[in-house]
Amino acid sequence: MESNESGFWRRNPVFTPSTVQVQFSGHIATVPAAEPVAAASPLEPVAGSQKPPSRPSSDQPASAAPTQPATSTHKLHTLLSSPNIDLAQLQRLSWKGIPPQYRSTTWQLLTGYLPLNHSRRSVTLQRKRREYQDWVQQTFAKGEESLDRTLWHQIQIDVPRTTPGSPLFQVPSVQRALERILYCWAARHPASGYVQGINDLLTPFLYVFVGEQEAPSDGLADAEADSFWCLTKLLDGIQDNYTHAQPGIQRQLVKLKDLVARVDQKLATHLADENVEFIQFAFRWINCLLMRELSLSSIVRMWDTYLSEPNGFSSFHIYVCAALLLKWSTELQAMDFAQIMQFLQRPPSLEWGVGEVELLLSEAYMLKCLYHDAPRHLAR
Repeated sequence: MESNESGFWRRNPVFTPSTVQVQFSGHIATVPAAEPVAAASPLEPVAGSQKPPSRPSSDQPASAAPTQPATSTHKLHTLLSSPNIDLAQLQRLSWKGIPPQYRSTTWQLLTGYLPLNHSRRSVTLQRKRREYQDWVQQTFAKGEESLDRTLWHQIQIDVPRTTPGSPLFQVPSVQRALERILYCWAARHPASGYVQGINDLLTPFLYVFVGEQEAPSDGLADAEADSFWCLTKLLDGIQDNYTHAQPGIQRQLVKLKDLVARVDQKLATHLADENVEFIQFAFRWINCLLMRELSLSSIVRMWDTYLSEPNGFSSFHIYVCAALLLKWSTELQAMDFAQIMQFLQRPPSLEWGVGEVELLLSEAYMLKCLYHDAPRHLAR
């Protein structure tokens, strides 16, 4: 790929729930697209887990999602009901979006929190939830006075500012759950400890496991424990993003800059000419996994795909960040430094619905197909 045309994606207006057709450097390719989802018949829930009700209207994106083909929903229902789940098949079905009534169980399976063997799940849930509750009781038994004051103070500052647009996270009992999860996680991971941004990564799990409802019910304690373990699984894969000097983020910033330069040299040159450093805007994109650039409902949909991708929260995320930046190549090239920074601090993606997010994922997948197994394409 030697072309450095500034127009990254010159899209034909062809986007269906099954394919997306894009023109890249003069070549047209068709790749799998994310399939929007809709409600289907309820699945028999895993013992001890919750089945989420409908999402609160206050966080619903303006554009309604088209209906997912019934066959995909039926396949997922059948797979989740089987005695032993084929993880590869579950990943394939989940990549295109998970119906809300299946999302809680599916996320727990994809993170590795729940075993794929159905007969072991109930025992595992009971053991892990009891283990977390024991930690909470031991940690907070002597009151807040016995806690690490610096750590606890920072968490208490960050929690009220977490996902302010969602009514769920303004509920006092939910904020207390966030505080306990973050403190217990940090206390058990002293190499990294608590870093601002980890609070953002916790919210999609709690949002899904509580049931996407404004007023949490009696299941909050179980949702809190499940969220702790799934957050732990996620951070195990990207922990060097949060250790001293955050080397994981530094490496990903270099990869993102190189990728953008290869795909769109004109944009890369303009950003350099305006003295725009990638760390000035993309650090937050990587540190918070775009939680500040997309609505919570859009993030939940995006995580269906991330959890289904190998290294979804690290390597695939870089392709998503690149596709996001390249969408605005023409606009950014007409801006100066101050305008670029203002634009990227509050990008139009905040108003996106599911359709726009699914197109972004498909474009990121195309980038991955073109560059991931061809590292010399990224060489200067």
